[in-house]
Amino acid sequence: MSLVNLAHVCSHLQNASKARLGLTSIPVSKMHVNIALGLQREGFLSSVTLGGPTPPQPFLLQKQPDPEELDDMAETLQEEPWHAYPVEQKEGNRVLNWTEKVLGKEQTHEVAVPENPARRRLWLGLKYWQNEPVLRNMKLISKPTRRIWLTSEDLGKITRTRESSYVKGLTHPGECMFLTTDRGILEARECVERRLGGMALCRVWG
Repeated sequence: MSLVNLAHVCSHLQNASKARLGLTSIPVSKMHVNIALGLQREGFLSSVTLGGPTPPQPFLLQKQPDPEELDDMAETLQEEPWHAYPVEQKEGNRVLNWTEKVLGKEQTHEVAVPENPARRRLWLGLKYWQNEPVLRNMKLISKPTRRIWLTSEDLGKITRTRESSYVKGLTHPGECMFLTTDRGILEARECVERRLGGMALCRVWG
């Protein structure tokens, strides 16, 4: 785990949001992917796409199913759960995937991912609300020379805006803190619910 690369990612996302960029890219690693997916789950990012040196097409980033379509898909999978398994079904000369079989829509566009791992990039869509960036600050907590480990009791205090183990509490609205645990990279409140501790990585707020 390289905290130096994570520090570069934190400063890069801060600068990209201040520059009002709609799309930016970071190097691909397991830690970066998990943190990016966590940021998207918490509402700081609009999209996370694996691609190459050139950015993917806008329609690939915006092509998300409607909530009604997702409800229809959930009902269909509940009644016919075998659609969730990757069984190939051909239509003419083309193979349908499970979303096409359930939703009945064609998905012919794909993102080109280079075979060389060194040329892969993780493209992140930044979000804005009322002309202000949703992700304004992203700070590293642990440093390469000083790694901070927190228990679930420490995290309980931090999530309740109190300081613990030289780490300030989460006082900003919507502020999140990510930690690496034996169950993967989780947000601080998830660690409190699961009673897990770990090493503090970074904190994000708007």
